[in-house]
Amino acid sequence: MTRVLVIDDEPQILRALRINLSVRGYEVHTAATGAEALKVAAEHKPDVVVLDLGLPDISGIDVLEGLRGWLSAPVIVLSARTDSSDKVEALDAGADDYVTKPFGMDEFLARLRAAVRRADASDDTDQPVVETDSFTVDLAAKLVTKHGVEVHLTPTEWGMLEMLVRNRGKLVGREELLKEVWGPAYAKETHYLRVYLAQLRRKLEDDPSNPRHLITETGMGYRFAQ
Repeated sequence: MTRVLVIDDEPQILRALRINLSVRGYEVHTAATGAEALKVAAEHKPDVVVLDLGLPDISGIDVLEGLRGWLSAPVIVLSARTDSSDKVEALDAGADDYVTKPFGMDEFLARLRAAVRRADASDDTDQPVVETDSFTVDLAAKLVTKHGVEVHLTPTEWGMLEMLVRNRGKLVGREELLKEVWGPAYAKETHYLRVYLAQLRRKLEDDPSNPRHLITETGMGYRFAQ
């Protein structure tokens, strides 16, 4: 059973989410303050967290940063704040999604299911060493070798490669990749991707002009193929 921790100081929202999630088979824990949230999270280790930013004691961002120190579960921010700077701050602090109040329950539940699916897929593919015919990626050691020789990658090149390898076989959207590697403010800078992918191909592919492992899906994103 998927454990959900809902953190919000509005009783009606806590009640609505507890009811809607419980009837769909989720195990639901709730907290109305930041201090209580951190305590409940430590006791029950949730699989997904729903977090309001406007808490009465600790800011939601501080709670998020406290959770991110040890918890890898996806965090969906639920907030009445619609300003883009608030969204950027939350995403930079480690949130996986941002839903503004008021919200539709069907859309919220869909976002929750998507966050859980992504987390499950990440766990399933968390092998530390990934090998291809041309190169090997050690995710734990952050090391890439090609035919036995270490390949030097810049931090940005590594970030892009790591994101693709961790989602191997799956399409990674351009905006998702930009947000993950460069940050939310760069979500539309698609030319960055072309430049860095070309650099990675030159360093890793045996035939960079005909890549076998770092694949472009035209108009959509990129895919890592073993």
